[in-house]
Amino acid sequence: MKLFIGADHAGFELKQKLIPFLRELGYEVEDKGAFSYVEGDDYPDYIIPVAKAVAANPSARGIIIGGSGQGEAICANRFKGVRAVVFNGQYQPKDGRKVPHEIEVSREHNDSNILSLGARFLNEEETKAAVRLWLETAFSGDPRHLRRIKKIDEIIS
Repeated sequence: MKLFIGADHAGFELKQKLIPFLRELGYEVEDKGAFSYVEGDDYPDYIIPVAKAVAANPSARGIIIGGSGQGEAICANRFKGVRAVVFNGQYQPKDGRKVPHEIEVSREHNDSNILSLGARFLNEEETKAAVRLWLETAFSGDPRHLRRIKKIDEIIS
């Protein structure tokens, strides 16, 4: 599987650690920048190329990294066919409820194809575990989920 990756200054260091990890797992990784640390750079400059590449390559996925991952996902989701989700750590209820893992649901139900990570919320090991789980979790293909994804894609023409 081909992976496109991009990050601004806040995610630059984490991106640099993820690329060799992903290649060791056997993925083809194309870095869309930033290619050097530039404090105060603008995340759309690196997220737009990832989103465009994923939109043009339905079998590919993308990983985008910023401070919170929120703005990055908003930017990526402007492109038809992109389903970017934010992950900043798995929610752990304090009242004893069991909740599904967000990463698994994002793949199984939503066929997410871009994972947006918040570098200010995740450490390297948490990030690697989340990315691995996201890459290894398959879309269920359930007709109700396909129907919903189609409705989402029809919003952006």
